[in-house]
Amino acid sequence: MSEAVVRANETLVPMLACVSPEETLEFYQALGFKVTYRQTKPYLYLALEWSGFALHFGRPPAGVDPVNEDVGGCLVIVDAVAPYHGSFTAAMRRTYGKVLSSGRPRITRYRPGASRFTLVDPSGNSIIFIQRDEPAELEYGGSKTLTGLAKALDNARILREFKGDDRAAFRAVTSGLRRHGTTASAVDRALALATLMQLSTDLGEVDQIAAWEAELHAIELTDDERRQVESCLQQTTAPE
Repeated sequence: MSEAVVRANETLVPMLACVSPEETLEFYQALGFKVTYRQTKPYLYLALEWSGFALHFGRPPAGVDPVNEDVGGCLVIVDAVAPYHGSFTAAMRRTYGKVLSSGRPRITRYRPGASRFTLVDPSGNSIIFIQRDEPAELEYGGSKTLTGLAKALDNARILREFKGDDRAAFRAVTSGLRRHGTTASAVDRALALATLMQLSTDLGEVDQIAAWEAELHAIELTDDERRQVESCLQQTTAPE
């Protein structure tokens, strides 16, 4: 009798907690997911598919609070993350009239060249899309070689892209600009102001944007520096 052989052809399906079946179905269907199984009694079980992967949902553990956004999640490894982000944001605009960039559910910002983004669903699950060739030496804790305002901007990048914490990123840039703004380079000051404009838009706190924009335009930059700042500004999600 021949010995059984394990072959590398597995399919892994994450089982996520679902606090509200109605909100969960509404959100994922808005993104284009197809419901392949739906049951609420005698127990909760939902199954959804999109592209080449599936997400399944069941009853959450006792005491789960979606506000904490620590219920669970999964990683989706893909060849390129930009098309996925583009597809989901386009679907949000069609369904909701805007990109859901704050609150819950939401999608995190995609910065050109970034290697990941996150979907946070109504139950607080995080579906993290990661580019397959993401550098192994990626600095998840921020660069150890930068100083001053440049370091504050890098810390804000980590907080936004890897921790999904726009509020903490806003505090990091505000503090960095206050402490190092007078000694920082012109381009770093401009990038800090552009980043504050982005974050304020996403946080829905737009009162200071006009003042920051005026201050930004008053900074003298080279053509290359201006293009760098303009690229940063183009990432701002304008209110829709």
